Amino acid sequence: MTDQPRRSYDLLLENIEADLRSGAISLGDQLPGERTLAETYGISRASVREGIRILDAMGVLRSSSGSGPKSGAIIISEPSAGLSSALRLHMASSRLPVADIVQTRILLETWAAAAGAAQPPSDAADTALASAAALLEAMDAPGIEREAYHLLDAQFHVVLSSLAGNAVIETMMASLSGAISGYVQKAVDGMDDWPAVMTQLQRHHHGIYDAVASRRGDDAAELLREHIQWFYLQVPREEKDASS
Repeated sequence: MTDQPRRSYDLLLENIEADLRSGAISLGDQLPGERTLAETYGISRASVREGIRILDAMGVLRSSSGSGPKSGAIIISEPSAGLSSALRLHMASSRLPVADIVQTRILLETWAAAAGAAQPPSDAADTALASAAALLEAMDAPGIEREAYHLLDAQFHVVLSSLAGNAVIETMMASLSGAISGYVQKAVDGMDDWPAVMTQLQRHHHGIYDAVASRRGDDAAELLREHIQWFYLQVPREEKDASS
């Protein structure tokens, strides 16, 4: 196998990474203009623009036009945004089957439930549980629309996973949630018996929340496993086949 040719904008990406590692630049800093970057790294302005677009898509930069202190490219850190986009595109190409995504969710969420229950009490945990409870209450609202329910449901799972205190797991969960959002919404829209499905989902959610809040990690993990598997079984076969 031959090595892929080096792309001219790789130098920009490598130097941004090196500067972040060394502390030469940090979150919130504004990068110099295109001309300065091109001269500093010995690449064309077109390569600088391409590199900035890629870093923007990866959730490392936020680019804005105009003038002033908030214009240009600002260093940020939103890793789940870039991962979600990549996962979603590869799912669309059928390289990442939905069944494998579901299995990955089970692995991550059951681990996070057990790990979260083992964490010592903290203000952060109390805040996350309060947020999960508020999301649960919002999902209980009579007459809630399918789309609104789905969005709250996704947030509920991400918040519960954050209790493990693992930034990588939380990022991966947010990424997976974003990646399958369109697939799940389409599946939900196609369910003729959605009211009955939603009622069962809420029973699951309340049971999971109660287990997490009472620090019964093993119970929460098993309930999450059953919950995720149960919902996947409700997805119409044509939706599964279209994403496999």
